[in-house]
Amino acid sequence: MTDDFSPARRRLVQNASLGVAAAAMAGSTFSAVAAGAAAPSAQAGVGGTRGLVDPRGLFPKPPFVVQSQTWPGLASKMNPPPDHGETSYKGSGRLAGRKALITGGDSGIGRAVAIAYAREGADVAISYLPEEESDAKEVVDLIRKAGRKAVALPGDIRSEAWCQQLVQKAVDGLGGLDTLVNVAGRQHNYDSILDISTEDFDWTVKTNLYAMFWITKAAIPHMPPGSAIVNTASVNAYNPSEYLLDYSMTKGGIMIFTKALAKQMIKKGIRVNGVAPGPFWTPLQVVCGQHDEKLKTFGGDTPMGRPGQPAEIAPIYVQLASSEATYETGQIIGASGGAGNP
Repeated sequence: MTDDFSPARRRLVQNASLGVAAAAMAGSTFSAVAAGAAAPSAQAGVGGTRGLVDPRGLFPKPPFVVQSQTWPGLASKMNPPPDHGETSYKGSGRLAGRKALITGGDSGIGRAVAIAYAREGADVAISYLPEEESDAKEVVDLIRKAGRKAVALPGDIRSEAWCQQLVQKAVDGLGGLDTLVNVAGRQHNYDSILDISTEDFDWTVKTNLYAMFWITKAAIPHMPPGSAIVNTASVNAYNPSEYLLDYSMTKGGIMIFTKALAKQMIKKGIRVNGVAPGPFWTPLQVVCGQHDEKLKTFGGDTPMGRPGQPAEIAPIYVQLASSEATYETGQIIGASGGAGNP
C-alpha cells in the first residue's frame, strides 16, 4: 500500500491550504467593505476602520459645564451631549440575525451598544425607566433605521416580577433570545457610609445586583448554545472610589458573578463576559450627586486626560457578543483611558 501523503505531497497540500486561507481572509475583508465598513481615514466613525487618530483630542475634555439633573436623567439634556455613535458607528454584519436584550438601552453605554448591535445586524429589545421615554424613542428609531426590529420595554427592574415579564416580552417581540447585555445601573456620591440611608442602599443594590440576577436567571432557559451574556462591571470593582461605596460594592459583585456564572454556563455552550468601564460621559454623572468641581474636571485625571464617550466602548460589547470571541468566557475587559484595572 503506497503512502499517498509522502513529504512532497504533504508540502503540496499545506501550500494549497495556505492559499485557500489567504483567499478566505481576503474575501472576508472585501465582504466587510462591501457590507458598508468605513474606508480607512481619520474621519471614519467609531466601530469602523480608521487611519491613525490621536485619541487624546478625539472627544471633549474638561473643564465641563457644571450641571445636574434629577434621576434618572436624559442624555438629550447633557452639555456637551454624549456621542453614542449615532452618526459614526459603521457595522459590518458581525451580529447578523442575532436577538439581543439590552438593559438601560435608552442612554449612555446601553444606548451605544443598542445602536452598534443594530448596525451589526441584530434585532434589539431595550429596557429603560418610563421617565426615559424620550431618549428611548430616539434609540428605537435608530434601530429601525438600521433595518432591524426594535422592542421598547419600559419598566422598573427593581421588581422581580417585572424582570421576568421583561425577558418574556423580549423573547416574544424578538422571536427568541441569544444575547443578553446587562448595562442598567445606579450610582450616587456619598462622602461617608453614615450618609447612605437603607432606602438608598437598597435602591442601588436592587438596580445593580438583584435585577441582573433576576433578568439573567429568566433569560438563560431561552438561550441556545452559542449565546452570549455581557455584564457591566466597573473600574470601581478593582479600585473603588471612596465616594461610591455601595456602587463599588455592587460592581465587585458583578465582576465575581460574571466569572462564576461563566463556569456554569459554558456547560450549556453559553459564554459570559463583562466590561469594566472607567469614567464615561453619561447621564449617570449628572444625576449622581457629583460635587461641582468633580463634574467640572470629570475624566481629567486619567492618563488620556478626558472621559470616554459611549461610542468608544460599544465595540467591546460587539466583540464579546460576536462569534469571533468563541474562546472568550469569564473575562472582564477594561476601558478606562489608561486608569485602573483590569
